[in-house]
Amino acid sequence: MKSYLSVLRLRDYRLLWSASVLNLLGDGATWTALSWLAISKAGAGALGVLAICYTMPVIVGGAFVGPLLDRFSRKFVLIGDSVLRGVIVAGVPLIALFGDVPLWQLYAVAGTYGLLKIVPLGAVPTIVPELVPKEQLQPAAALETIAYGAAGFAGPALGGVLIPVIGGEAVLALDAASYLLFALAIWAIRAPLSRPEPAAPAAPTATGKKPKSGNWGWGPVFALLKQDKVLLSITVGFALFNCAMGMLRVTNPWLAHNALPGGAETLGLLLAAANGAGLIGSLIAGALKPSDKQMGRIGLLQIFAGASLGLLLILNLPVILIGLVLSDLLSAPMTVSSQVVRMVRIPAEVRGRTMTFMRTLMNSTSPAGAALAAALLAGNIYRPTVVIMTLVAAVPGLFMWLAYRKTSFSEELGLNKSEEPAAEPAPAPAR
Repeated sequence: MKSYLSVLRLRDYRLLWSASVLNLLGDGATWTALSWLAISKAGAGALGVLAICYTMPVIVGGAFVGPLLDRFSRKFVLIGDSVLRGVIVAGVPLIALFGDVPLWQLYAVAGTYGLLKIVPLGAVPTIVPELVPKEQLQPAAALETIAYGAAGFAGPALGGVLIPVIGGEAVLALDAASYLLFALAIWAIRAPLSRPEPAAPAAPTATGKKPKSGNWGWGPVFALLKQDKVLLSITVGFALFNCAMGMLRVTNPWLAHNALPGGAETLGLLLAAANGAGLIGSLIAGALKPSDKQMGRIGLLQIFAGASLGLLLILNLPVILIGLVLSDLLSAPMTVSSQVVRMVRIPAEVRGRTMTFMRTLMNSTSPAGAALAAALLAGNIYRPTVVIMTLVAAVPGLFMWLAYRKTSFSEELGLNKSEEPAAEPAPAPAR
């Protein structure tokens, strides 16, 4: 707990994190409100279209958001995104004051969210090293994971409670206000968060090679990943793990509906147990010190987190709950540890694009996994689905552990053991 309190004493980081939590809660409530309004207007078919609008545009958004984060002021990009999305969300309650809200407007709100979702996903971890000293990156990364987990659990529940009381349109009005508050908090951050200026000559990467300056496209990101095997391992390993999580997102409802007693209550229990375990794992992760075998530890965590899904082969509710709890409990510190490696390792001038690319890729593989599981489970092919899901999640961790089990954290960063990991100098705490 001391590590969390210590990093939250940093004024600029506290503003960023608090605003992010508020904004994420609003997003969760908004999805509940949008889905309720859509299904009330046009049934389950409209809900399916809404879900596609809400998730698929992230791939397109990632293609142009990354370069923006490295070419323009990151503060400006975050504020601009928040104001734009707030105005679009506010359009629904505004139209509702004068009449019925058309279905296409709900799709437009969902599509805008999906298109710009990657802005905070890429920008927040990009700017954290500018606000937090390198020795506090572990709890800072854990707090981000905790924020997403807690908001993912509480946001939809908040929307569900408020809709019968004030209506779906009013819930969207509250979310629009949260976007405004987020923009004000980012504006109040004292650190400039300006566009990173490439060093002259360009600063070397963690592998000792110098990235080309003046290139605002994706070429430097791909060159970095090609040169940097650690970042490439994390990117590929986590993309495959998220593919397995997409499969799990479909498998849980299938289990509750077709194989386990209790129906919807059982589904709620499965999801609540997994989310709760993830929050506990994140809390533990923030209190841990970075291991000298950081990549080896990440690999081991991924092995056991993935292997735990194999318990779903046993169609018994307590056993399945144990598998889900273990998987989420172990994957949370895996995520936090990898985030620390990325924050320290990625050069400042390409950090926005690289973080955006990684998170876009990870968000893209989850729907692919869900589609695969849906196709298999539609034919009642359950146990092969679980085997595939388990292997996709665990095997990349095995390769990672074998590759880096003897490599120290300093060596992973491309440094001599006598050197400290390279990170951007953090500003002095505000007085």
